[in-house]
Amino acid sequence: MHFLGAAVSAVLAVRGVVALAVANTTATNSAIADDTTANTSSDGLVASSTASYGIKPKVVIISHFGLEASVWYGIKDFNVLARNITVPGFSPRYPQAHCTLNGEICQVTTGEAEINTASTISALALSPLFDLTTSYFLVAGIAGINPQRGSTGSVGFARFAVQVAQQYEFDIRDLGDNFTTGYIPYGTQVPAPAQYPTNVYGTEVFEVNASLQKLAIALASKAKLSDDPAAAAYRQKYQFAAAKKAPSVLACDVSTSDNYFHGKILGDAAANFTTLMTDGKGVYCTTAQEDNATLGALLRAAKAKKVDFKRAIVMRTGAAFDRPPPGESAFQHLFYTDVDGFGPSVDNIYLAGIQVVKGILRDWAPTYKAGVQPTNYVGDIFGSLGGVPDFGPYPNFGEA
Repeated sequence: MHFLGAAVSAVLAVRGVVALAVANTTATNSAIADDTTANTSSDGLVASSTASYGIKPKVVIISHFGLEASVWYGIKDFNVLARNITVPGFSPRYPQAHCTLNGEICQVTTGEAEINTASTISALALSPLFDLTTSYFLVAGIAGINPQRGSTGSVGFARFAVQVAQQYEFDIRDLGDNFTTGYIPYGTQVPAPAQYPTNVYGTEVFEVNASLQKLAIALASKAKLSDDPAAAAYRQKYQFAAAKKAPSVLACDVSTSDNYFHGKILGDAAANFTTLMTDGKGVYCTTAQEDNATLGALLRAAKAKKVDFKRAIVMRTGAAFDRPPPGESAFQHLFYTDVDGFGPSVDNIYLAGIQVVKGILRDWAPTYKAGVQPTNYVGDIFGSLGGVPDFGPYPNFGEA
């Protein structure tokens, strides 16, 4: 989660709702029988006999905190609380995967930021309780949004996820006046996009299946998205046409950063790094804290033949802008201005996401069962899954 620009009062209110959602989820989990309880040994480890469960979901919905998850509970479309499976390695706060009775749809909550997310998704992928080899993974969370690319409430589907904080970082006040940011790519001495980093770690960029992205956009575009009159009025403060529009469904690349950044300087730095790392193919649009971690874990699971990386979908809804409009400071915008985009962004996780889930299930046999073949490169900067990346200096990466 990385929703930017909400007022302190709004954030505190949201935290209260999140806490309630977490509490309700915990209560629900303890009230409903855990599918794995009978197969748990005295040392807390799930016994090997649980492999016989063999839950083989067609869709796995990935949430990051309680409120994102709660939109999938108590809905008329399906009941993911019919089966509640404790999975070793999941977050202590969100220890269970939730699945429909027939196992076709499952939902997991990772906990926020990169470590929580990578740990949970790795635990899921390696669990003997699930067969995920033909599962589609729908990342379904809120985000900040770049007003040059979209409006609050909008739903973005990414082709590229870029780990924008994977750079040297200086306090800009310690640098000369000719620096536009304190972020400098590894192995270089100038900010992006001047020079590609000479050292890469391998998680900086992931590219997902663009053919699947287009199908997801078409499905989500059937939704009637939620909006808020106050949010619509606030959007008019921005000079960008994209920011002023009503919520829509977009092709919209995502940034990942544990650092909760805000303002034009850091937003522009993230945009420049996205441009640099994708060779100009990616466009900085939404801001999140988890997606490179999710995709990194899925890619390693794909190397182990546990999942199909070509079945990953990254969907983010704009909760707030990543920078203020003219006349407001970044500090004021983040801490004191309520842009009223949070409610619609949470609503639109469900409204857009349900169309994707239903579409996959409805057209499973003719379209999705065998997999959607990509027309683009799919994978990481190293070419770990085969093929040659269409970004970066492959195969010359330097040492890291």
